[in-house]
Order: sequence, then structure tokens, then C-alpha cells
Amino acid sequence: MDFLHDPNGNRKYLTKAERQAFLAAALEEERDSRTFCEMLHYSGARISEVLAVTVGRVDLDHNAVTFQSLKKRREGVFRTVPLPPDFVERLDLVHGIREQQRQNRRNKRLWTFSRTTGWRTVKRVMHRAGITTESAATAKGLRHGYGVAAVTSEVPLNMVQKWLGHADIATTAIYADALGEEERQIAARMWNTH
Repeated sequence: MDFLHDPNGNRKYLTKAERQAFLAAALEEERDSRTFCEMLHYSGARISEVLAVTVGRVDLDHNAVTFQSLKKRREGVFRTVPLPPDFVERLDLVHGIREQQRQNRRNKRLWTFSRTTGWRTVKRVMHRAGITTESAATAKGLRHGYGVAAVTSEVPLNMVQKWLGHADIATTAIYADALGEEERQIAARMWNTH
């Protein structure tokens, strides 16, 4: 079974250029929708996991966020994912995280809109970004793009597994099956070693 392609052979992940276009298009969103899109991009998390993020799960000192892995069969499974420092600063600015933590409002969710609204936001930003590959222009395509980007950046598979919350390393290994520009980048690393 090919997890990175649909039955017609269409790619189900965003390329590096598409991920950058998604971020650029998110700039036109309202501040909370923009940070929502950025969190999806920078963390590889699922929409439901991002929507469940509370003020207390953002670690401003270590530039990280802790997600509850909602796809697990049991509750209480968490994973911490590093985030770019400038994005964490923007999260604090938009959502007042430091102040809310100081006021002990740690259980307040950062985004209060529904999963359907989150899905529509992603679709709107994908459209604005000109991402037309239907099977890739989704939140799951963004998640898959994160996995492919991590592997092509030589992040060890066990770290990608941890960040994406996969129970089995075999699930994470699908991202090593990248194709196109990502595959050429991987091959170029091999060619440059000789």
C-alpha cells in the first residue's frame, strides 16, 4: 500500500515549494487563523491535535509545544515537538500565552473554532497558495509534507516518529519513499559523497 500517493498515482504530500506557498498565503489570514496554519506547518500535527492545544502546553522557554496524541487508543499519550523561535514569539504575541500562564489560565485553548472551521481555513489557504493537487491540498497533505521535509533534511526517523506521534517506525518510514524534488535531494546527498 502506498501512503504517499492516491490510487491514481497523485502525490498526497506537499512539496517544499508548496509548503512555503502555504505559509505565504496564511499571512493573509486573521491572526488566529494564521497561527493555526503555521502550527500545522511547523509541527506536522493533525487538525484535532492543534485545536486541542492549551496555553499550558506551549513551552515558551524551550520553543516547543506538547500535543496529546488523539489518534491513540488510550488517553494520556503526549509528545513534545520543537518549534521555530520566531513562531513561538508570534504565538505569544497573538495569543498572550506568557500572560495567560502567569494568570494560571493553563487550560485555555489557543484556538476555539471547530474542526470544520479549521478544515475550511486550510482549504482556503491552499487555494490561495495555488496548490492544485487535490490529494495533497489538505491538512493531511501538510502533515505528510512535514514528514517528507524532515526526512529530506536528514532528521533521524526515530525523531520524526516521535514528533508525528507514530506508534510504529514502519509508519514513519513511508516518508523515505519521497519522490520528485525531494527524491532528487536525497540522491544528490549520495552523489556528493563520492
